[in-house]
Amino acid sequence: MMAMFGVRVCTAFLGFPIISRVRLLHFFSGMTVTQIDEEVAKLLELKAKLGGDDGKHQFVLKTPKGTRDYNPKQMAIREKVFHTITHCFKRHGAETIDTPVFELKETLTGKYGEDSKLIYDLKDQGGELLSLRYDLTVPFARYLAMNKITNIKRYHIAKVYRRDNPAMTRGRYREFYQCDFDIAGQFDAMIPDAECLKIVYEILSELDLGDFRIKVNDRRILDGMFAVCGVPDDKFRTICSTVDKLDKMPWEEVKKEMVNEKGLSEEAADQIGAYVSMQGGMDLAERLLQDPKMSQSKQACAGLTDIKLLFSYLQLFQITDKVVFDLSLARGLDYYTGVIYEAVLTQTGVAPVVVEAQNGAVGSTEESVSVGSVAGGGRYDGLVGMFDPKGRKVPCVGVSIGIERIFSIMEQKAEACAEKVRTTDVQVMVASAQKNLLEERLKLVTELWNAGIKAEVMYKKNPSF
Repeated sequence: MMAMFGVRVCTAFLGFPIISRVRLLHFFSGMTVTQIDEEVAKLLELKAKLGGDDGKHQFVLKTPKGTRDYNPKQMAIREKVFHTITHCFKRHGAETIDTPVFELKETLTGKYGEDSKLIYDLKDQGGELLSLRYDLTVPFARYLAMNKITNIKRYHIAKVYRRDNPAMTRGRYREFYQCDFDIAGQFDAMIPDAECLKIVYEILSELDLGDFRIKVNDRRILDGMFAVCGVPDDKFRTICSTVDKLDKMPWEEVKKEMVNEKGLSEEAADQIGAYVSMQGGMDLAERLLQDPKMSQSKQACAGLTDIKLLFSYLQLFQITDKVVFDLSLARGLDYYTGVIYEAVLTQTGVAPVVVEAQNGAVGSTEESVSVGSVAGGGRYDGLVGMFDPKGRKVPCVGVSIGIERIFSIMEQKAEACAEKVRTTDVQVMVASAQKNLLEERLKLVTELWNAGIKAEVMYKKNPSF
């Protein structure tokens, strides 16, 4: 047995410096054979990671957690989605900008409420504390303040980063694209807001993802509701973040968090529960304006009046069949000041099909396409003023399309119906049935390219026809 112990330990020691071997012998003394076996197995595993006997480093071939690669077929589907979204943004008169993928840390700090912990901080580089951008809205506000822009309709499609717990099958990543459309400037109430909702309606309808609903609320209504229900002023934002979880948790759990973790009274929580269960349209806004409690709040009344005006414009845009006034909608980001909205899929139209995941687990796409929110946004009139040296405000409203979640559904729909996806745009293949015609083929393909025709040629002198 001692001989076997010696073989195991000596094998594990190979590749370790002499001083490390002395320390390891001291570490092994007094252990049972089972314990030694376990520790040796750990050492051998570490050695395999560090490199084999030939001294070469053994790479772990995987993408970082919360990220993924895209093959040509997947990219073809993505490009189709991007084209649909970009075409819609341009149809509504938007121009595009770009901003750095990282910002000064102080630019992003304090803008996202409880989600601020999800920001990726970078190491100090030459005295600047930097963070990867969490969204495209805060960099846009910084861009407006820095360049003294007070009027713009812009779209921005770029990657953002969140240190979140990823759920890959549901389109939840740590690195992902956002497709943002925003209108900045002083305009009459609710007209730009209504256009943002019209854009969401057009994109989701054109992509044909299945049935959807666009939920609408107003931060002023929420704050007024919290006030009349007895929520202390200093708890508004934290209670708002809890209400925002109603699309993921039942009311009982949300109430438990409010009372046990956030210190809200049970009576106040019950009053909030009565309001957040309400859904409707313009009629609900009119009813709440007459509500004995809500009518006491000027904030809530201002929000309800704007919701009524918003629905009158949505009727003109012919989209009220998909929009619902939902008092449970909160959206946890701190910078929203007025109307907020979120689009959710109620049914994706993807038939259940057994699939095998990357880790070998077998499951059904019916579960993996329940992706929830696919777009969201709202009004943030105070964000630009936070960056302006003189505090000058630029009213803004915008929407962000959840491209990764949409892509998850599009990809799985293509898989479910065995749809053939072209990964190239080639129109002509130049070939010849006879040998020794390479020069003629190259001349011909050159003429096609020069004429703007998508063509390709085989890379052998005499390919098999």
